[in-house]
Amino acid sequence: MGNHTLVEAKTKKTITPKKKSKKKTSKKLVIVESPSKAKTIEKYLGSTYQVVASIGHVRDLPKSTLGVDVDQNYEPKYINIRGKGPVIKDLKKAAKSAKQVYLASDPDREGEAIAWHLQHILALDPEQKNRVVFNEITKDTIKNAFKEPRTINQDLVDAQQARRIIDRLVGYSISPVLWKTVKRGLSAGRVQSVALGLIIARERQIQAFQPEEYWTLDSEFKKGKAKFKANFYGFSGKKQPLPDNAAIQAVMADLDVNKPFQVSEVKAKERKRQPQPPFTTSTMQQAANTQLKFRTRKTMMTAQQLYEGINLGRGLGQVGLITYMRTDSTRLSAVAKNAAAQYIHDEWGEEYSSHKPVAGTPQEGAQDAHEAIRPTDVTKTPASIKDKLTPDQFKLYSLIWSRFVASLMTPEVLDTLAVTVEQNGVLFHANGSKTKFAGFTKAYPAAKEKDNLLPDLAEGDEVDLAKTNPEQHFTMPPARYTEAALIKALEENGVGRPSTYAPTLDTIQRRNYVRVDARKFVPTELGEIVQTIVEDKFPDITDTKFTAQVENSLDEIEIGDKKWVPVVDEFYKPFSREVQSAEETLEKITMHDELADMDCEVCGAPMVIKMGRYGKFYACSRFPDCRNTKAIVQEIGITCPKCGKGQVVERKTKRGRKFYGCSRYPDCDFVSWDKPKDPNQGDDQKAFATGEDQQASATVATTTKKKVPAKKKTSEAK
Repeated sequence: MGNHTLVEAKTKKTITPKKKSKKKTSKKLVIVESPSKAKTIEKYLGSTYQVVASIGHVRDLPKSTLGVDVDQNYEPKYINIRGKGPVIKDLKKAAKSAKQVYLASDPDREGEAIAWHLQHILALDPEQKNRVVFNEITKDTIKNAFKEPRTINQDLVDAQQARRIIDRLVGYSISPVLWKTVKRGLSAGRVQSVALGLIIARERQIQAFQPEEYWTLDSEFKKGKAKFKANFYGFSGKKQPLPDNAAIQAVMADLDVNKPFQVSEVKAKERKRQPQPPFTTSTMQQAANTQLKFRTRKTMMTAQQLYEGINLGRGLGQVGLITYMRTDSTRLSAVAKNAAAQYIHDEWGEEYSSHKPVAGTPQEGAQDAHEAIRPTDVTKTPASIKDKLTPDQFKLYSLIWSRFVASLMTPEVLDTLAVTVEQNGVLFHANGSKTKFAGFTKAYPAAKEKDNLLPDLAEGDEVDLAKTNPEQHFTMPPARYTEAALIKALEENGVGRPSTYAPTLDTIQRRNYVRVDARKFVPTELGEIVQTIVEDKFPDITDTKFTAQVENSLDEIEIGDKKWVPVVDEFYKPFSREVQSAEETLEKITMHDELADMDCEVCGAPMVIKMGRYGKFYACSRFPDCRNTKAIVQEIGITCPKCGKGQVVERKTKRGRKFYGCSRYPDCDFVSWDKPKDPNQGDDQKAFATGEDQQASATVATTTKKKVPAKKKTSEAK
């Protein structure tokens, strides 16, 4: 009888036996927040794991109600986030068939809370060790992390829960008060109110500032053919200010410009400049803002991409390039230090490294859950992977890589020279410096101090005065806050945490409480009105010390020293009394529209200036009966070079980028990113975009609501 068919004797029916089916082996399920992160991790774990993304949070407090029972120990009422139904359904299905479920959200409070919510939704055993944390997405780190899963840290969850509840109580209590007294759509919050308060306080200092006159007397001296600059210091060894022109004249009266000056003192020293520590979240945001001109949100988005993984190709695939980017620690793991020390030794020599490489694996653990921001592999230099990165990714990665490597290098050494030049008791000082040893600036050229060379001078040498330059100055008010300066101020005051800065700065701009002018924050009228109400009726919310104390309490919850309910209760009871008082005493504030000195071309009624999402604009005073609006534009005094009829006006895109267009748009579609030059003042040519570019960019400048075509990369010469 053959192996393939069997024949039954009675029925003579041919029977084909069924093939033996392979038993399906269920996979281990890993849940992370983002798809790109999932893709990178799945590559490292192999075929026995399935890695999926929750796409951020899956549960939160409801938007339509407070969602916190203040009478029942502040019990939160969490609901599944609207729109997350399909994601939750897929997660439940995958978890049901999985051999084991691991929760691998980010290694911070928020990530722990996401894991906790997933545990609830998927009905996982809270005693089971299914929480996996890692500080970097590299093969060794990921595999080691899955060898040591733990249970969810309830203290971390409670700290995040307390923050969420306190912020909800503040926002949902103050906002209705603002709606009743000012207008709907306004909000206030713990960190954003402090940030806005700092901006407004600085603006008040600027407005109240009284400039004071002072003068400087910079001079140029020469010895032979060599020249050097020196500044007036004082008389007979004592520093002397120059408050006015009379003081300058008094100095000049004591000098004989035709006689030589004597070098009375020469001090040569060696100065060392130490490298800065590697980045924390806030120092990275500050450096990216000042050096790369990145907005804080852009910095964090780019850092997230570098952390979750970039496709490097060449058989490497998706690779996480930096460690977790939300941290306030400057510590580094022993493995990271050792790898950097070896790289520095190999690249520049042992005299540049502040650490000696250790043979084999250092005794400390391979990863630190609270490390500084650093590259995951120091040998992946920015130049070696530049072609795999976007321009923004390359810039930020270069900054992080350079700062990390430099932090483990020896100091920069400079030879300095301080020279005093004297005549008739009048002293001038000159300072020079020259790099003697590059040290850490080999890796971080942007931090290098510029050389300022002086000629060879010795005590007793005679030098001649080549020229003097007396200048009048006035003291300047304190500068407005840039994003970097504001983040630094918030951090110094202990307000907020790494994850809060970007959304805070974004919120105060979206609410139109501030505007950005030359990369600096300027408070709006609306912002000042809101802040005045909050400062008057809710003083604790705007008090930096109080807000910092709340942050410290959250930290104590995280380490298990405090329970979250008493912390929330201690905050809410006095705050609720302030809310009740504000509701009883505050009166409606009417924001009067400013007359625009023009009439509506539709109905003839006076036009007024209103405040919108993107700033001020003209609107008909008969609104809503007449809905005519116009953008407020600034003429630059040049006739349109295309139609010859309209005026070139300055406009802004929705993102705040300045451009120039014809005042007759849409009848004339002239537009230019560059400021046009008056043809009567020169023949320089400028490149201008076409009408399609104008339509795409001028959505803030037109009163029509029609859709605009996509932007095209074409231009026409003037």
